[in-house]
Amino acid sequence: MVYPKNLNEAEEEISKINHDHSIIQYMASKAVQLCMFVEDVPPFVADAIKQIIDDTGGNAVIQKGLVNGPLENTNILIIGNLNQINKTLIKLASQSEVLSDIGSKIQFATQSVEKKEPTYYCCGKHKLEIGKKTYIMGILNITADSFSGDGLLSEVPNTLLRETTDKSSDRLQINDRKSIIETACRRAEKMVADGADIIDVGGESTRPGYTAVNDREELDRILGVVERLTKTLKVPISVDTSKLYVVENVLKAGAHIINDVNGLLKEPKIAELAATYGAGVIAMHNPDSPIKGDIFSHITRSLRKSVDIAMNSGIKQESISLDPGIGFGKTLEQNLEVMRRLDELKCLGYPVLLGTSRKSMIGKILDLPVNNRLEGTAATVTLGVVKGVDFIRVHDVKEMHRVVKMSDAMIRRI
Repeated sequence: MVYPKNLNEAEEEISKINHDHSIIQYMASKAVQLCMFVEDVPPFVADAIKQIIDDTGGNAVIQKGLVNGPLENTNILIIGNLNQINKTLIKLASQSEVLSDIGSKIQFATQSVEKKEPTYYCCGKHKLEIGKKTYIMGILNITADSFSGDGLLSEVPNTLLRETTDKSSDRLQINDRKSIIETACRRAEKMVADGADIIDVGGESTRPGYTAVNDREELDRILGVVERLTKTLKVPISVDTSKLYVVENVLKAGAHIINDVNGLLKEPKIAELAATYGAGVIAMHNPDSPIKGDIFSHITRSLRKSVDIAMNSGIKQESISLDPGIGFGKTLEQNLEVMRRLDELKCLGYPVLLGTSRKSMIGKILDLPVNNRLEGTAATVTLGVVKGVDFIRVHDVKEMHRVVKMSDAMIRRI
């Protein structure tokens, strides 16, 4: 049994038997099977899509008794090969505005399995080819209370810090800024030497139960580091923040990516600033309350809202990346389900970042403390590569670079 996931893999299998280029192309579109879930459409739309795809030889599953039932929106499951889906798209394009709009969304979702030119993630002056390799993002926490225990402010000598009574602080402020910058930059340089393709700088912990930091203190921690790294390192510098004040100043300092754990939803003006500076954005799924029902439906809906905010603010499509937010507002079972279904995020059409490094999901499964989760992290990173994610955000750069390099060799054939 062979299971080609895209046209390239299908053509490779067919070419082992027949070298006729026209036959290879024609049969490849029949060899790639798709199963697509279209949510929340009016009954007449679901019925029309079913009739159209049935005519192509494909299939669609809709709710029993839908046409004669109550006029509530419903879901539809489309089943067919790529050839049948493309025939369906041609017919949908000539239908009403509602049907043609759904057709365009289906076409966008099928791009991940079609043969296409190389795509890129563009962030400032940097241009990363997507699909060529899995990129490593090294975590540089300029914090005192990082969940992973790697916060730089918790490790430096007390002489470089001073206590504070500021209730919005997470206990420590910088006294000797120059020494902190030097320490942070040495750590970043080592990450790059160990294989990091991007450095992600953060000045506030987002661990469960964290103590918030005001925007000025967060900026005080990271601004000098960002200024130095953008001048001395050749890799993109990302800043992990959700504060507009911080975003504005780090972009002025030369930051190339804004990594927003709130997915641009709480502060849409972040997207406007990123667009102004030509920076890339990473929008993460981070629900405000426990999720009921299908976790993946919630994630895709939320991330589509993030994409809309980004695009409407002027950010180019090639400057958007998405993060399913492992460990944020999700139960253990939900986190594991998201991991199993990571490849489904490709239907959104954007590069995917995975951040599982040392997360509590690993600790709960293996019953291990945060400083002993290397193997568990490696397992999640390997699965991420298998599922086609494009960026891996990690603490242990050297070890995870080796894991990714080996996994890429097997999966991406690099």
